[in-house]
Amino acid sequence: MKAFLTHIKEKYGDGNYAGDEFGGARGHDGRGLPTGLPNNFMFATGIECSNPTIDHGRTRRDLLEECGHYERWREDLALVKGLGLKVLRYGLPYHKTHLGPGKYDWEFADQVMAEMQRLEITPILDLLHFGVPDWLGNFQNPELPVHFAEYAGAVARRYPWVRYYTPINEIYVTARMSAKDGLWNEQLKSDRGFVTAMKHLVAASIMATQQIAVHRPDCIIVQSESAEYIHELRANPSPEVALENKLRFVSLDLLYAHHPDGDVLNYLFDHGLTRREYDWFMAGEPPGYQIMGNDYYGRNERIVLPDGEICTSMDVLGWYNITLEYYRRYRKPVMHTETNVLEAHNAPTWLWKQWVNILRMRDEGVPVLGFTWYSLIDQLDWDIGLARKVGKVNPCGLFDLDRKPRPVAECYKMLLQEYGQITIVPHGELFEVTKSPATLKVEV
Repeated sequence: MKAFLTHIKEKYGDGNYAGDEFGGARGHDGRGLPTGLPNNFMFATGIECSNPTIDHGRTRRDLLEECGHYERWREDLALVKGLGLKVLRYGLPYHKTHLGPGKYDWEFADQVMAEMQRLEITPILDLLHFGVPDWLGNFQNPELPVHFAEYAGAVARRYPWVRYYTPINEIYVTARMSAKDGLWNEQLKSDRGFVTAMKHLVAASIMATQQIAVHRPDCIIVQSESAEYIHELRANPSPEVALENKLRFVSLDLLYAHHPDGDVLNYLFDHGLTRREYDWFMAGEPPGYQIMGNDYYGRNERIVLPDGEICTSMDVLGWYNITLEYYRRYRKPVMHTETNVLEAHNAPTWLWKQWVNILRMRDEGVPVLGFTWYSLIDQLDWDIGLARKVGKVNPCGLFDLDRKPRPVAECYKMLLQEYGQITIVPHGELFEVTKSPATLKVEV
């Protein structure tokens, strides 16, 4: 027996039956801070990096600047490390980096990326977050996909160690807020403008992924998209709301070559999508490993009252039920890629509720890659969708703008201590992935 125990200790270490060599989480029960090893569930946060224009292009809402990240990026990355997190959703400032066709300013990006590499933080690199450089205009520009794909390829070539990407954050929200709700960028309020923005954004994401895959054929694409639903409290539901609940799928339908419903297809054709363009989207999925990221805020669900008034429903269906609907449609591994609440005192409870949703999804057997509290630092003016530059602090971060922890940060650390070493798939520590140039095999 003594010889047997010695053998076990030498092979697996003290009590960690799923050791490093199995490529997954080390703790046999999942407890302990994340290891960062392959197969470890990806606990993350993000740096808020939205940068749309308002005032018809005259004002840039650069949240990296407004939240102080350009001056305090080293401190911010140290906070990520200090929490015990190994993964960070991070957006390079596209509008400051891509200066023109074939022209780039890498100074800031190089410094931040080098520090992330030094701290062993895995970035999920966000390449377009609601805005484009001034020289590209807005999302009505048909040349956007070509220029953006060039930029994505340049990023992948410059940082070959990066594997995880979100080429374009929340394509549906970007198109809607810019071209249907009239708040950002082109500030249109038309169905044709919405469809035009949508097809340009999805094409840009596909072509960008193709360029990334040239340099990282094993790239993992985490497509962050808003998980939404409208509840209509009318005895006779309106066709407008029914269509709106289907349009939330359009970005992923086009991205994943999933044929939309007939009424949605008619809507797209009626408002500017050509049959040739549609056939191009339906030709097949982009390269790389596709992960469906679902962002969920309580305000993602809305209720239409009998008199037409709209109110926020706050967690009627929740991330679990809405994401399960998306999963059954696309059959992609999922990740909870954004969540928060705008009231700091409600954040701890909201965090635990989101984690219950994650556990329920895992119980369904759905592969969940990770979870993200968004964002690391408080944000500004998201209570009005960045529509005006007011400067109101939204206390939704793990830390405030002075980089002092909020109560939700302590709760997140508690969550990490309890679950930080779980595997992406329950019992995933049983599997070892062996890769060589010619083979890929799974061993038990």
